[in-house]
Order: sequence, then C-alpha cells, then structure tokens
Amino acid sequence: MTTQSSPTRGRLDSFFHISERGSTVGREVRGGLVTFMTMAYIVILNPLILGGTPDVTGDALDGAQLAAVTGLTAGVMTILFGLVANLPFGLAAGLGINSFLAVSVVGQVTWAEAMGLVVINGLIIVLLSATRLRELIFRAVPAQLKTAITVGIGLFIAFIGLVDAGFVRSSGAASPPVQLGEGGSVTTLPTVIFVLALLIMGVLMARRVKGALLIGILVSTVIAIIAEAVFRVGPSFTEDGPNPAGWNLNVPTLPDAIVAVPDFGLLGAFNFGAFERIGWLAAIMLVFTLVFTNFFDAVGTLTGLTKEAGLQDEKGDFPRLKSSLIVEGVGAVAGGATSSSSNTIFIDSAAGVGEGARTGLANIVTGVLFLLAMFFTPLTQVVPLEVAGAALVVVGVLMVSQIRFVDWTEFSVGLPVFLTIVVMPLTYSIANGIGVGFISWVIVRSLAGRVKDISPLLWIVAAGFLIYFARGPIETLIGG
Repeated sequence: MTTQSSPTRGRLDSFFHISERGSTVGREVRGGLVTFMTMAYIVILNPLILGGTPDVTGDALDGAQLAAVTGLTAGVMTILFGLVANLPFGLAAGLGINSFLAVSVVGQVTWAEAMGLVVINGLIIVLLSATRLRELIFRAVPAQLKTAITVGIGLFIAFIGLVDAGFVRSSGAASPPVQLGEGGSVTTLPTVIFVLALLIMGVLMARRVKGALLIGILVSTVIAIIAEAVFRVGPSFTEDGPNPAGWNLNVPTLPDAIVAVPDFGLLGAFNFGAFERIGWLAAIMLVFTLVFTNFFDAVGTLTGLTKEAGLQDEKGDFPRLKSSLIVEGVGAVAGGATSSSSNTIFIDSAAGVGEGARTGLANIVTGVLFLLAMFFTPLTQVVPLEVAGAALVVVGVLMVSQIRFVDWTEFSVGLPVFLTIVVMPLTYSIANGIGVGFISWVIVRSLAGRVKDISPLLWIVAAGFLIYFARGPIETLIGG
C-alpha cells in the first residue's frame, strides 16, 4: 500500500507544488472540503434567485434544472481553475451578477437572451485577460471606486434579501415608499423565520464556524418546515388570491425524494436576441455593466485571497496571474452557456485557505463535491426564499465591510463613492450605481483640480454611461 501511495503523492506534489508552498496533501484535502462547505449554499441560493423571477415574456427558469447546472458549472470550473491556475479558489455563480440578471435584466429580455449577454460578457473578459488589457483597465479605475462598487453591490444584495423576506415592503404610498413588514410591524410567520435565520447565521459567522451559511440555511429550513407543518400558512399567492401572510416563493415542505438524476435541460439554452429586442445601445450597456461587475469582483477577490494565502510577491503579483484571469473569464462564458449565471471566484474560499489550502489540489476536492451535489437537487426546492434572504443579507454585510478602505476626508472622493453605493439599492440597479459613480468622479475630481489624476480611459467610460442614461431621448431622436 505504501509503495503505491508514495509515487502518487509524489506526482501530486510535483504537479501542484504542494511542498514548495508549505502545504501537504492532507491540508489540501481538508481545505477543499472546508471551501465546499462555505460555498455549497450557492447550489440552493442560485436557483432561488434566478428561478423566482419571470422574464419579459412571463417565463421562469426551472428550479431543479438551475440547481443541476449550478452544481455542474461550479464543479467543472473549480476543477479547471485548480488544474490551470493551481490556486485553491472555488468558482461558482456570482451573487452580484445573478441578482442583477433577476432584477434589472430579465424585465427587458428573456432568460435565454440574458444568458446570451452573459456569454458575450465572458468572451470579452477572456479577450481582455489574454491581451493583458484587463490589468490596464483595472489600474485605470481608482481604488476608491473599486471599493465603492463592491460595497454598493453588497448593500443592493442585502436590500434584495430584506425585500424577498417581507421584512421591507412597499407602503403603497408616495411617502414613505417602503415600510417595515405589514403596516410597520413584523406580523407574518415567514418574516419571523427570516429574522431567526439571520440571527442563526449571524451568530455562526461571529463564532467563525466553518460552513456558517450552509449550516444556517439547513437549520433554518428545518425550523421553517416544522413551522409550516404546524401553522400551514401556505404560499403568498393561492387560487383564491393573494395571501400576504404566506411564503414568498417555496413553501417549506419535505420533498417526495432526496436523490434525483440531474436535469440538464438548461444546457445551451441561450441566444443573442437581446440586441434585436431592446436595441443595440441598451444591450451593449447591459454587457458593459456585466463586464464591470465581473471584472472588479474577480480581480479584487483574487488579490485578497492570494495575499491571505501568502502567494503574492513584493509587486503584488501571484503565480499564473494571466491564466487565472483567463479561466475566470471562461467561467463567465460557461455560466451563460449553462444558464447558471456568470461563474466567478468566491471570497468564501478564504475559509479553505485558512484551513491550510495553498494549491489547486484543494480545488479538485471542492469541484468533485460540487458535482456530487447535483444529485441532491430535490432538496433545493425545500428552502424558502425568506431563509435565502437571510443569507443574502449576511453576504451583503461581508461586501459592505470593505467600506473601511474608503477615504472620507476628501469630499471629491467621498461624494462619488457615496453616490455609487446608495444609487444601486435605491434604484434597484447596479448599472445605475456604477454609472453615477464614474460620471461624478470625473466631473467633481477634475473641477476640484485633480484632472491629472484621472485616466483617459475613465473619461471614456463616463461618457459611455452618459449615453446610457440618455438612451431614451437618444433612441427617440434616432427613431424620429
């Protein structure tokens, strides 16, 4: 047995440079397992986010199919990233982009057309990475705006979670436009479950429990199942009409089966019809927003994770930088092609790094576990949206915590950053937040005497957003 395992370990060590990075096979396996535990919630959460929203034609994606392709894409891309980039960072459907698709995109196009835009976004990212333009663009955008985009997306995600859970609802009046629960009170059982789920996840996160979100989702769902069995509140919409006290999407009941053969009906279900449906200008601006969201999330996450793993050199570079960026772009293409949304590097991988993972071997473990998760898709239909909303709020907190890196002492920085952050949730649009931030940055900073600090590329981006915001009048003029 020893004579067989030693050559195998030697080949693994040689291929992944395990000893060279101060790790062991055991640490890599444990790190990969922990990373999966902290990321596995995406197999449950992604179908809830994408499957809960009908597109412009009224069609919605199937939850079981979404769970299957979410696990498939995450598994394949995580393994590919480990083999090519040799870094212990898992890839899966990015929460920022899937929320953007569900809230801001499919109200204008079909799901197939939206995923076509995601594919184009991925191809652009691959091209930018292969030509090193991605690094140049990244350096052209001020660090403060990069931080603001991350914080704004976090606040946006948290707001979506609060609304999905019924904790924040429309007041039906001009002022205030929103209110706490029903009539200013938390009166429904599903919203109480949301509060309980948020507290459970919050305590687990505060105590640094590995897999806190996954554990929180599972425990809260069990509580929700028991509560529904006792009180039978039912769905929010029934044959008899609206039921304000009901569950927003999934009614938490035990499934008929636990294991099922994955349904890959969404593979290849994308097209490029968005350009015809909404016009080239609007479609290009949506792709532009997807690229920027993907771009900043991945590069920022890579920078933070490689630093935490001790893999950066004195210049901030890390092994196989170009390969990492290219594979991450391929993840976006794969996510669109499978309708699971753009796959990107997850900051949750920090848990595996903390467990000792330093190489791509950990990713092989994580990826295989994602592939196995495809066979348990019936379980994804049990989790109520109120529990998923609690997870979104927690993820939002993690992203908003980056606000500590903003320099608020200089108003020409503070105003654009503030506008970027607040416009996203208040207009329910990531695109609007990025655009307002970029435009206000170049105008305020230049008129404050800092024009030399602004990259010409940033002026071009800001001009593009000006066109985007004025696209309605422009299209009217062109059409007229």
